[in-house]
Amino acid sequence: MWDYLKLALLAVIALLAAIAANYARDLAYLVNALTIMLVAGGLFLWVLRRTDEPKPAAVETGYMDGVVRYGVIATALWGVVGFLVGTFIAFQLAFPQLNFEWAQGYMNFGRLRPLHTSAVIFAFGGNALIATSFYVVQRTSAARLWGGNLAWFVFWGYQLVIVLAATGYLLGATQSKEYAEPEWYVDWWLTIVWVVYLAVFLGTIIKRKEPHIYVANWFYLSFIVTIAMLHVFNNLSIPVSLFGSKSVQVFSGVQDAMTQWWYGHNAVGFFLTAGFLGMMYYFVPKQAERPVYSYKLSIVHFWALIFLYIWAGPHHLHYTALPDWASTLGMVFSVVLWMPSWGGMINGLMTLSGAWDKLRTDPIIRMMVVSVGFYGMSTFEGPMMSIKAVNSLSHYTDWTIGHVHSGALGWNGMITFGALYFLVPRLWNRERLYSLSLVSWHFWLATIGIVLYAASMWVTGIMEGLMWREVDSQGFLVNAFADTVSAKFPMYVVRALGGVLYIAGALIMCYNLWMTVVRGQAKASAPAAAPAE
Repeated sequence: MWDYLKLALLAVIALLAAIAANYARDLAYLVNALTIMLVAGGLFLWVLRRTDEPKPAAVETGYMDGVVRYGVIATALWGVVGFLVGTFIAFQLAFPQLNFEWAQGYMNFGRLRPLHTSAVIFAFGGNALIATSFYVVQRTSAARLWGGNLAWFVFWGYQLVIVLAATGYLLGATQSKEYAEPEWYVDWWLTIVWVVYLAVFLGTIIKRKEPHIYVANWFYLSFIVTIAMLHVFNNLSIPVSLFGSKSVQVFSGVQDAMTQWWYGHNAVGFFLTAGFLGMMYYFVPKQAERPVYSYKLSIVHFWALIFLYIWAGPHHLHYTALPDWASTLGMVFSVVLWMPSWGGMINGLMTLSGAWDKLRTDPIIRMMVVSVGFYGMSTFEGPMMSIKAVNSLSHYTDWTIGHVHSGALGWNGMITFGALYFLVPRLWNRERLYSLSLVSWHFWLATIGIVLYAASMWVTGIMEGLMWREVDSQGFLVNAFADTVSAKFPMYVVRALGGVLYIAGALIMCYNLWMTVVRGQAKASAPAAAPAE
């Protein structure tokens, strides 16, 4: 038997050597192929190890919280990674010497920027949405997650997507779009994982024991369904070879740009807005111990938001080859979108009616309220920037960067931090968080960091746009592009320092959550099957 195993091992080594010899020219594909083989081999060994173990009886009582716990850990981990990369590339923009020559291009801004974007949106934000949606749908449906271990497949399959995409970014294997999507084989795998995610979430709602579907689940479901549609159509591509990472895009030219921003803005609208609104509609009332201010307003908020948002993407393409009617349509829908967005913000803030005193004593609810405030500010600034007269000044400048990060760090980041602080004591059966004082430190560091970041980018963006517009008496531009870069240096340093404060707060959070788990006092066990919350 041992001889056969040795032969099999040699065959595997020979296969790997053949792959390396044939595809070393495509390093990204080689690394990703080896990653997949290692994962598959690890799963095979894990299955072999468990074949002789006695099979426990199926457990159908209680909630499936193990996968939620892993999701919380992944959210914190990928958050720190994403914030760290973002802070580093902020310093690279201020100090170009940090684009190290010895790294052979793997550590330059061009490759780290899409890594940062995907790490904070899809790794940090995606894990937060998956974990919280699995937690919320069980509590509000009074039902265990549908599909048995399919939830674990979603979690681990999504982590594999993150690793494959990250290595592809660093090694230069992307579809070369605005968001630098990973290549075709990663897209296919993500599609499979996402369809299973939809099945688990929708299956849990279908088998619910509560007749009512709570509004948070509507927002989560719209996020899952719409992101699947956006992902499939935006990433339509034809592989050049099954043994390489290159592919050919189905759309090109202005059609590709239109599809890209239909995807891009709705990734904001449904991934970073609708999904996180599901988080807001559950965790803010739970932390405040108050009902949602107006359930009717939440329903109006939901239907108006999902109808209007899907049309808003073309406002990113003002003054381009896109037909004028299309960009104007995107502008109109963006401006109208301001109303339902602020309806949701008002609903979230007014949920604290009768509980405003908690802002003095509870730093977690303070963090959540600030996040809702940033949501309102960002959803006012976005429609304003979509207006053509404003867009002609703001577009292609750092004003857009400030807008995006005030929303991402303020709205998405803060509501996620609040949700993590809410979840950890409950998931690990602890009486309370390790330290509310550390939560306050995190709150103030993150808030000051966001203000420094956004304010510096607003200043430099408006300055940049005005410098690009300045002409002399002959109609020639006064400032060269290099002049604007030089003038922005002080604000770039402030932006990087804001990032340092933000990641410092995230590290404090990780320490606080870790100490809650290892040092926190256990509380009395709850009943195995609790009623819907």
